[in-house]
Amino acid sequence: MTTPTKPIRFLLYPSHGEVREHVRVDLFGRALSERLGRPVVMELSPTYEALEAEVAAGRVDMVWATADQCDAFAPRARAVLRAVRSGSCQYRAALVCRANEPLTLETLQGKRVAWATPRSAGGYLLPVRFLEAQGLRVNELFSEQRFMGAYRKAINAVLAGEADMAAVFSPHADEHAMRATLATYVGARESELMTFAFTPPALADGIVLTRRLSGEDAATLVSVLTRMNTDGSGLEMLMGPFRTEGFVLQTTDGREQAPASRKVRSAEYVVAELDGEERCRRLWSPTGRAFGRDVSDAEGRTLTEVLGTEAAEPLLSLMRSVRHGGADGRLEYRLEVEGETRWYAAEITPCAPVPGETQPRLGLMVRDVSGMRALEDPMYRLASFPLLHPEPLLELTMQGELRYGNPATHKAFPELLVEGTSHPIVEAALRWAWQGAPAGEPAPTVHLDGRYWELTVAQLWNPEGLRVFAKDVTLRKQMEARLIQADRLSALGSLAAAVGHEMNNPLAFMIANLSYAREELARMGQSLREQGAAAAGELDEVLEALSETAEGALRLKHIVQDLRTLSRKPPEHQARVEVQPVLENALKLIRGELSHRARLERDFFEIPAVDADEARLSQLFLNLLLNAVQSMNPAEAAQNVLRVAAYTGEEGEVVVEVQDTGKGLAPEALSRIFEPFVATLPGSTGLGLSVSHAIVTGLGGTLRAESREGRGTLITITLPAAAEVSQPRQVLLAG
Repeated sequence: MTTPTKPIRFLLYPSHGEVREHVRVDLFGRALSERLGRPVVMELSPTYEALEAEVAAGRVDMVWATADQCDAFAPRARAVLRAVRSGSCQYRAALVCRANEPLTLETLQGKRVAWATPRSAGGYLLPVRFLEAQGLRVNELFSEQRFMGAYRKAINAVLAGEADMAAVFSPHADEHAMRATLATYVGARESELMTFAFTPPALADGIVLTRRLSGEDAATLVSVLTRMNTDGSGLEMLMGPFRTEGFVLQTTDGREQAPASRKVRSAEYVVAELDGEERCRRLWSPTGRAFGRDVSDAEGRTLTEVLGTEAAEPLLSLMRSVRHGGADGRLEYRLEVEGETRWYAAEITPCAPVPGETQPRLGLMVRDVSGMRALEDPMYRLASFPLLHPEPLLELTMQGELRYGNPATHKAFPELLVEGTSHPIVEAALRWAWQGAPAGEPAPTVHLDGRYWELTVAQLWNPEGLRVFAKDVTLRKQMEARLIQADRLSALGSLAAAVGHEMNNPLAFMIANLSYAREELARMGQSLREQGAAAAGELDEVLEALSETAEGALRLKHIVQDLRTLSRKPPEHQARVEVQPVLENALKLIRGELSHRARLERDFFEIPAVDADEARLSQLFLNLLLNAVQSMNPAEAAQNVLRVAAYTGEEGEVVVEVQDTGKGLAPEALSRIFEPFVATLPGSTGLGLSVSHAIVTGLGGTLRAESREGRGTLITITLPAAAEVSQPRQVLLAG
C-alpha cells in the first residue's frame, strides 16, 4: 500500500440500534485492520445527509451506504460491494398486516401505515415506488403515515393496533422465509402477522470504496471483504452491523471496473475424512494448501505425511482421545507456519460405521482462528466495560423494570431491587424518557441519601429500553455551593461594610439617648412617688417600653457588628495564640447558659499554637458553643451532653470538636448551615455560624458540620498550626 501508516476512514450510515450494532462495528473494524495490516477507523454518521456530505467532500475512504446511495455513488467509486443476505445481494420489501385483519392492495385506501425511516429501502423507498407503479398515490392512499425509526418499532406498531400495515425488507419473495424474518423481530408473535405483497427486487445496500483510495488499496479491500465469510476464519459474525453474511463485487457494463484482486493472506480451512489407520480418505482445502504445505494430493496418505509432523501431532492425539471416548473432541493449539505464529481450532467427530472396517472413520475440520484470537482482547474489553465501570450503569425497560445493573449500581443503590420502579433513580430516568428530551440532554440531578447523582439517559431500540449512567457529583455540588456562598459573602461583605459604617453612628446616638431618657424618667418617677402623685405608675409603663426599645437597639448593634465581622479582612498582624486557654475562657462565659441545659464533657489533649487574632478566635468558639448549647432542650438537661474535644490531627493541625445532643438538622438545612441569615434556631439572626465560617477560612482552616435529626450535631474546626519560629544563630566573636 502507498502509505502503510495512514488509517482508512470507514463511515457507516446511522445505526437503528444502540448496543449490538456499535459492538459489531467496533469488532468489524478490528477484523479489517488485522487482515489489512493497517488501522481502520470506524465512524457512525449522525445522519444520512452528513454521510453524503462527507463523500461529496472527499473526506472518507469507505462508506457503508444505503441501496440508493450505492447507486448514486457507484459512477464515482473505485468499487461497490453489495451486502449478501440469505444468499442474495438483492432484496425486496414485504408488505405486512395483522393476520386477523388481512389487507390487499385494493383495500389500502384510508389505512394507517408505519414506515421505518425515510432513507430505508425496504422500510419505505421500495414499497412507495411499488405502490406508485400500481397507480396508488401514497399521500392520497393512507389516512396516516408515521416514521418509527426502525423495522422492529414499525412491526410492533402494527401488532399494537397503532398502524394497519408496515414494510420490512425480505431477501426472497417467500412466505416461509418472511416468517423467519418476522420471528427475529417479534418472536412467537410472528403468527399474528401476514404478508400480503412483495415488491420487485433491488440491489442491496453495501460498501462503497471511494476514489480517495488508490487502486491497489481498493483491490486489497475487495479481496479481504469478499473472502471474509468463505475462508474458514470464523468471522462471519462480524460481517457488518445489519444482518449481513458477506459481500459481492458489483459489476456494471460500460464503466471502469475495480482493479483485479491481489493476493492477501487467507485463513486456512481444512476438512478431511480419516480411516482407522489415520489415512486420508478425503481431504479438502479451498486454497489447496494447509500449514504452508500443498495438500492437493492427500488421498491415501497419512495425516503426518500430508501435514507434516509438527502440524499433525496435536491432531493425532485428539483423534486417539475421540476413538477411546467415542464422543466428539475439540482442540485449540498454536503453530509456527512460515515464520508466523498462527492459532488453529480442530474438531473431530466419529462417522457412521462402514461395513468391513473395524475402526470407525473420523471427520476432521481444522480452522485458522488467528483472526478471532486477535479480536479476543477487544471483545473482552467491550464485554467487561459495564463490570469494571466505576460508577453505576443500569438498563431499564420502558416500564422501569431493571434489566441489568453493574456491581457499582447495587453498591450505590442497595434498595434498587426492593423499590423497583419507585426508586428515585428509576423515576428520574422514566420522567426524562416520557418528556421526550433530546438525545444527550442530561436528566435531572437526583439527591439521594445525602449524595447528588447526575444522570445521563440514552434511548435503546434493540430491544427497547433505557441505559442510565449515574455519576456522583456530590463534591462538585458542594464546591458549587461554596462558590455561591463565597459570592454571596463577598457581596454581603461589601454591603455590610457600607451599611455598618452608616448605621453605627445613628445606633450610638439612639442607645445613648435611650439611656439618657430612661435615667431622666426614672428620676422623675422617683420624685413623683415621693410626692404621692398618681402619674408615677404611668411613668413605670413608659420606662418598661423604653427598656424593650433599648434591648432592641443593642441587638441591632450586635447584628451590625456581626455584619462588619463578615466584611472585615483577617488581621494583617496575627499573633501566636495558645488555643486551649481561649477555649477554656469561652466555656466559662457560657457556664450560666450550660448549667440548666446539659452537662459538659471535656476531651483535651496537647495541641500546638496557631497564628490568629485572639479576639476573633474567642468569638469563634463562643459562637459555636452557644449555638450547641441553645440547640438542646432544657427539659432534657439530665440526658443532654455538650462534648468539647481538642487534639492534634494527623498532619499536625489543630482540631477542635463541638458536639451536642440536640434535635439535629435535616439534610436540606445542613447543606445551608453556613449561609448568612439562615437560622437554625428560633429567634436567631442566622449570622453566628456564617461569621464563624468566615473567621475559620480567614485563618486558613476548615469548618465542617455533621448532623442527623434527633441525634445532634458535630462541628469540627481545623486550624493550621503556627509556623515554627527559627532559633537565632549564635555568633562567637573572637577575642
